[in-house]
Amino acid sequence: MRFVHETLPQRVVFAPGEAAAAVAAEVAALGASRAMLIAAPSAASPADEVGAALPVAVRHDEVVMHVPAEVARRARVAASVGGADVLVCVGGGSTTGLAKAVALTTGLPIVAVPTTYAGSEATNVWGLTDGDVKTTGVDARVLPRSVVYDASLLLGLPVDMSVASGLNALAHCVDSLWGPRADPVDRAFAGEGIRALAAGLPAVVADPAGMEGREQTLYGAHLAAVAFAGAGSGLHHKICHVLGGMFNLPHAQTHAVVLPHVLALNAPNAPEAAGRIAAALGAPTATEGLRALRAALDAPRALRDHGMPEDGIAEAVGPVLAVAPGNNPTPVTEENVTALLRAAWEGADPS
Repeated sequence: MRFVHETLPQRVVFAPGEAAAAVAAEVAALGASRAMLIAAPSAASPADEVGAALPVAVRHDEVVMHVPAEVARRARVAASVGGADVLVCVGGGSTTGLAKAVALTTGLPIVAVPTTYAGSEATNVWGLTDGDVKTTGVDARVLPRSVVYDASLLLGLPVDMSVASGLNALAHCVDSLWGPRADPVDRAFAGEGIRALAAGLPAVVADPAGMEGREQTLYGAHLAAVAFAGAGSGLHHKICHVLGGMFNLPHAQTHAVVLPHVLALNAPNAPEAAGRIAAALGAPTATEGLRALRAALDAPRALRDHGMPEDGIAEAVGPVLAVAPGNNPTPVTEENVTALLRAAWEGADPS
């Protein structure tokens, strides 16, 4: 057994029902006194709750999916004009992504308060979109110093969005089993993340107001993000970033649709990873386990349902081939990428 694993320096606080006090404590520990509170209008209520306990110098609510470069520029200006010395982001992946864009150029520390299962808060990965091209990178400055998880903040997340966001987290786990830097530590986190998500998501669907399902799913999403941060972006995420940037598709739903198709492509040539997935899902095979879970959750099925045009299939093949990892378990070709995108666009059963 020979590998190198880097553990990212981050403080993680699970504080059900106590987000405001926990965030205030994290900001105080950083010695900060002028917070920039970033939250989309849709997250105004939890942001009000968190912000009431903070020294807020500026509040910023221009949050846009995939973090367009111009939106990032305006947020950086707002941080500078407001004299912010800490960024507190309350929301989903787009909100965390905007805070990361500000931190990338300013070096300001981030305290993240997730309200979805996106997982961006536990990675050092940033993303910006310019036109129809989404660029991602890795930088230590964008890793939040602290993350405060409060499952009560997710009780209002609609079931369909909870399912899509949770399957996005599951995709982090699956990609972490064969990502470019995947190692035994990443795989251990990923396996436990899959188990927790498979337990939590059906409970959220059955009882959206119940804390237990929300907590299990949030725990699984955190493990998924930690695994993904270590393993790096595999084929699934490369495909989704291309599609999201080119066609402005909703992030979580795109991941939820594409995941079973990438799993079906890779599982035959990744038996150890497929075995881990199957075991975590309690199923005979990885593909059967994911199929059963998706059916139980009534998961998103087709990219065409979320705004991707049919002629986008051919348009996306070249960009996907250009960024596909060289170590993908199944060699990536024009033929199998085209077939994968066609099946995901139609909502066909993976094969």
